[in-house]
Amino acid sequence: MKLWQKILLCVVAVELLGSLGGLLTASSIKDWYDSLTKPPGTPPNWLFGPVWTILYAMMGISFALVWHHDEKGALKRKAYVIFAVQFLLNLAWTPLFFGAHLIGTALIVISLLLASIFLTIRRFRPIDRTASLLLVPYFLWVGYATYLNAGYWLLNR
Repeated sequence: MKLWQKILLCVVAVELLGSLGGLLTASSIKDWYDSLTKPPGTPPNWLFGPVWTILYAMMGISFALVWHHDEKGALKRKAYVIFAVQFLLNLAWTPLFFGAHLIGTALIVISLLLASIFLTIRRFRPIDRTASLLLVPYFLWVGYATYLNAGYWLLNR
């Protein structure tokens, strides 16, 4: 399979899976989420969709670059595993926070997510430097989201 085909496949898959949580919990945003006391620096709701669309596309491209690399063996397998872990944590966060309203549990999950993104960047770097760099904005955004999650937890207990 050619690189562009892998990129297309990975971006579409990550975008579809990533947007699933938002679609399932969208009604909570207008009701429950808007009623919460917001921490300083909370962005407007309209910003989250475009930011996540870009970040999911970058994640898909990043994964495709690693997939396309000729390297085989334990290094690549470990990179796939940590990518899967971080992506599952990413997918778990939205239903926990917005769906179940478990802000404290979501804070634990997003903290684990942040650590696993860091590990994914480290695992991707020896395979493909560009793939690792594409995940840095995702790491920074989730760091910011971790701050917001902690703020919501502290302000709304």
